[in-house]
Amino acid sequence: MNRKDVDVSKVSPMMKQYLDIKEQNEDVILFFRLGDFYEMFFEDAKVISKELDLVLTGKNAGLDERIPMCGIPHHAVNIYLDKLIDKGYKVAICEQIEDPKLAKGVVKREVIQVVSKGTIMSEDMLDENKNNYIASVVKINNIYGLSYTDLSTGEFNTTIIESLDLLLNEILKININEIVLEPDFDFSFIQSIKKISNITVSFESNKENIKDYSSIYKDISDYRLLESIKLLINYLVNTQKRNLMHLQKVVYIDNTKYLKLDLKAKRNLELTENIRTGEKLNSLLWLLDKTKTAMGSRMLKNMIENPIYDKKELEKRYDMVGKLSSEFLIKDELIEYLSEIYDLERLCGRVAYNTANAKDLLQLKVSIQNFPRIKKLLKDLKYYDNIDDLSDLYELIDEAIYENPPLGLKEGYLIKEKYNKELDVLKDSRKGGKSFIAALEEEEKIRTGIKNLKVGFNKIFGYYIEVSKGNKGLIKEEYNYERKQTLANCERYITPILKEKETMILNAEEKIINLEYDLFVGIREQVKKYINKIQNSAKVIAKIDVLQSFSKVSEDNNYVRPILIDNKHLKIINGRHPVVEKVIDTEFVPNDVIFDNSTNILLITGPNMAGKSTYMRQVAIIVIMAQIGCFVPAEEAYLPLIDQIFTRIGASDDLVSGESTFMVEMLEANNAIKNATANSLIIFDELGRGTATYDGMSLAQAIIEYIHDNISALTMFSTHYHELTKLENSLKHLKNIHVSAYEENENIVFLHKVLDGPVDKSYGINVAKLANLPSNLIKRANEILVSHESNYKYKKSNVQIALNLNEQVLSDSDKKILDGIKSIDPSKITPLEALNILYDIHNNKGR
Repeated sequence: MNRKDVDVSKVSPMMKQYLDIKEQNEDVILFFRLGDFYEMFFEDAKVISKELDLVLTGKNAGLDERIPMCGIPHHAVNIYLDKLIDKGYKVAICEQIEDPKLAKGVVKREVIQVVSKGTIMSEDMLDENKNNYIASVVKINNIYGLSYTDLSTGEFNTTIIESLDLLLNEILKININEIVLEPDFDFSFIQSIKKISNITVSFESNKENIKDYSSIYKDISDYRLLESIKLLINYLVNTQKRNLMHLQKVVYIDNTKYLKLDLKAKRNLELTENIRTGEKLNSLLWLLDKTKTAMGSRMLKNMIENPIYDKKELEKRYDMVGKLSSEFLIKDELIEYLSEIYDLERLCGRVAYNTANAKDLLQLKVSIQNFPRIKKLLKDLKYYDNIDDLSDLYELIDEAIYENPPLGLKEGYLIKEKYNKELDVLKDSRKGGKSFIAALEEEEKIRTGIKNLKVGFNKIFGYYIEVSKGNKGLIKEEYNYERKQTLANCERYITPILKEKETMILNAEEKIINLEYDLFVGIREQVKKYINKIQNSAKVIAKIDVLQSFSKVSEDNNYVRPILIDNKHLKIINGRHPVVEKVIDTEFVPNDVIFDNSTNILLITGPNMAGKSTYMRQVAIIVIMAQIGCFVPAEEAYLPLIDQIFTRIGASDDLVSGESTFMVEMLEANNAIKNATANSLIIFDELGRGTATYDGMSLAQAIIEYIHDNISALTMFSTHYHELTKLENSLKHLKNIHVSAYEENENIVFLHKVLDGPVDKSYGINVAKLANLPSNLIKRANEILVSHESNYKYKKSNVQIALNLNEQVLSDSDKKILDGIKSIDPSKITPLEALNILYDIHNNKGR
């Protein structure tokens, strides 16, 4: 049976209530609270049964046919919710909003929250080391306003994006989990983003100003950003159905103040996750993360993904890293206190959401207890930011909350004695009643002569007198024992006086629980007043935590303070790849890299496995480490500020979009060519290998020449095309270097040392031998190589700097291609269009 087939006039009142609420929440799974379970009906039940592998049952609801039903226990909701959210579903939590005991008719129910990927608040479902971002995008005059927030911490950012491609890249780079769009947003963009990510797409049309939140974006003047911010806030208010007072002041992200890294660069350099496993292990984040707080760990990840372009701020960070290293006693004490700080940002989120329990407030108390100590150490370090000590908040929680409270708020034992007089009176009354019960047990033993008689209690039957089967004959009528329950080995009784005391004790118990709950809610409301101060202090604590982490890693690994210079010269003496040197079993071989007035392109040759890729990557990682404020793995490092890093590393097809290895190479090359400046760093690893040898070599040369003549970016270009090494004779800012190796008894030994000049031969067959290919196969490969070298009179020759077509004997098809080329105006096409033309020529030539 489906919902649309139901005759609403015939259903039970409870089912009518369900149908009315479901009608308002068509696009989500409705978790409908019935007692201790959340129940799903009709199509929702079928979906839940399939996705969570649960039994599909049925329910009578006044109809001839039972309706489909599936349920989950309310206490285990997060387990099931996590699975559904991960699969991309959105879930509306519908709760009972009145006490069933007081209800007249059907208990009132309302949706209290819609949970989706971007709105998760449960501690069990969040990764404490990662932000959980939800974003909104609006398009105005072909410019995009992008805003994003982490609802669990209150962080809120906004920025301008100038093209759809850049928007897609930014969303993926930030790792946004849910995006909110207007209903008429570009459908092709929605298709593109769903094709390459597991992001949830939601829709909202309301961009009206919400008065309660205008203060957080009052400093934002760009109307495109304001539209995006309001769209996101409206969506959050509509789905979360509560005051989001913990949302922090919106921060405008000025992309000119950050080193730009596209998604490919982030992955190729393995900044936050290993490219092979997708895990943190063996990434730069893994190496640098010695933070002690969840806030610090999240901030470090954000820093690595967004290095800054601000020399003054970087020098301040270097100063503090150096200070922490020299003041090691202060640093050790600081680390000790930081280790006792809980996740303040997410605690604030739970307080604002009214989901914080007593243990959350105790975590807040333990954290705040360390604020004065940390504040003193920051003063001793002459640190440039400060924190509030919040002693009054500490005293409030300390005076009110028990040290070992239950997880639930309706179980009692939340509030300490002497916090509230009325509560103390009730507790005294309960205590007196329980003392009476204990005395009653002894009296009844004497009166009846039954030594193993005992007075017990359970939640179903209340208080009772328990007598074993063997002694029940000793119970006389004059004792006024009334049988309450018969068990296999005993009988349970109640007496008038026990019933009277039971009523008194249970009434006191219920009053205590209700009063403690009300008192706790009042305390939580008082804590809300401190949220802004706690969040500000959390930011300072997170940053000093990151800096102590930099100090620790720098000390442990012998890193040096980089020298930031104002020109384009880059000089790294004995630089090392910080991650590789930690994971290899052998000693890492350090290398120099120097860009100066005479060099902005390094052409790198050498055999596979010799270390060309590691050498290039380590330069990019050293730059990134320097521009987040960390010391770097080198003996000396003189670095200019880099505005962008572009990488083309590795050969792979883009299976999702159907693009070949060669096309992927060309697109990534085009991205660098179009966007790089003289202050950028470009890393191209064996560009051009995705097509035929001469095509690849020709394109590689053309790209090198273009960068040399038109961009002047610092460029590292590795290649197996030895012919390209002759470019050093014609390009004055290009220098040949190579990763050395030598042969010994037909075996190759990799030295991993970078030396000036090109290599003098290839070592492909030697590398194949290292891979343990069959010896007869290696022997045959050598024979073929000798044959090729003899037949084609293999020799080193100059690279053709210009192609003289007049000296060629051209076929008709070649003439047609040449005529097409002559008709092109180079000044009116983009580099990508030029590359696409070459790609078409290559494909047509091969047919």
